[in-house]
Amino acid sequence: MKIKELSLTNFYDFILKSPLANHYQTVNYALLMSEKGYEHDFIGYVDDYGNIYAASLILIKKIKGHLKYGYAPKGFILDYFNEDLLANFTKAIKAYYKKKNVCFIKINPEIAINVIDTSTYQKRITSNVDIMSNLENNGYIKLKNNLYFESLLPRFNGIVSLKNLSLNNFSKNTRNKIRRSYSKGLNIELANRSGMDILQKFIEKKRDCQDFYYKDYYNSFHQNNLIDLFLVSIDAEKYLLNARKLYEMELEVNNAYNKLLIEKSSKKNINNKMMSDKKLLAYKNDVYLATELCKKEEKVYIAGALVIRFQNHVQILISGYDKKYKSFDPNYYLHYEIMKYYQNYFDYLDLNGMTGDFSRKNPYKGLNEFKLGFNPKVYEFIGEYDLPIKLNKYKKLRNNGELAKLFNKSNLKEVGND
Repeated sequence: MKIKELSLTNFYDFILKSPLANHYQTVNYALLMSEKGYEHDFIGYVDDYGNIYAASLILIKKIKGHLKYGYAPKGFILDYFNEDLLANFTKAIKAYYKKKNVCFIKINPEIAINVIDTSTYQKRITSNVDIMSNLENNGYIKLKNNLYFESLLPRFNGIVSLKNLSLNNFSKNTRNKIRRSYSKGLNIELANRSGMDILQKFIEKKRDCQDFYYKDYYNSFHQNNLIDLFLVSIDAEKYLLNARKLYEMELEVNNAYNKLLIEKSSKKNINNKMMSDKKLLAYKNDVYLATELCKKEEKVYIAGALVIRFQNHVQILISGYDKKYKSFDPNYYLHYEIMKYYQNYFDYLDLNGMTGDFSRKNPYKGLNEFKLGFNPKVYEFIGEYDLPIKLNKYKKLRNNGELAKLFNKSNLKEVGND
């Protein structure tokens, strides 16, 4: 058997039968990364009869001079449990890319080795952990496990089952925020390409967000109808109607507490009256803000997200919202509405990256808590490996710090996380 370049038809015929198929292993992603200076190959491990046993998109980029490195996004598509296949494929791909002056190939397979118990944060090891020794036995070098977002792609992801979607399955805090968001007159819409300029305003301060990267992402995947852009706006009239209704209802409650205080000035009644006063003030402010928004002629957008559709699941690629409207809980509304939109057509929704630090000191604690509130299954993936092809040159690049510089997150803005 040997490595050979595949036609796109043969490539897709093979990978789409694999549970490891993902949107990173597509021509759309290859074209996206070509904007970042990567060349690409679609290779397969093929016998003399044309049967394919492994395949991968390989992105190739120059390091310096004629030396290059390869990257198989989300890893090679093959049976990693088959030790003979992995060994033979590895030898073949090393020989193939050595001739192309590739120094090493980086992989980060979408293979879950642990399931995180979200109540205790303990790890339940899966049988996939055996793949780690299979890789290392074949010369793959395990890179340091990233706790946060130091690697190319997240190592921890939260997956929500859409077939069992229910508001009642979410945390109490998440349920309350979603319900509160509906009182703000929010509205979600499926937008076209022009909406990318609106989304850009909400994500421009996020990590790894270059001006044109997500616009290029949209353009690359939209041509095959694999991506959706959602925007959230405020329906000012509905917001005003809800705010007035809530204000009037709370005013009645407040008046009732006033009467109770006249009859009996207990600590309980005083506390209830104070809580009602706070709600009344909040609803009064809502009426004022809604009235001002009604005066505006243009629609006010406050949140948005890009969603990739592939096979039986969808992935929220990136999302963001206007911090001025944080009290509207637009991100909670956005995520729940996206889940409802896809629940009848797809099995799973990938919330995208989380961190492996579940402590209070985690600088991304808010991100983790937000995603955990939707009660996802949290998986820890196998992480990044390098397959050295020119071992001495690879060691030199590692020892002199050039690899660290090359893959520093600040230099890898084309690979973003939510």
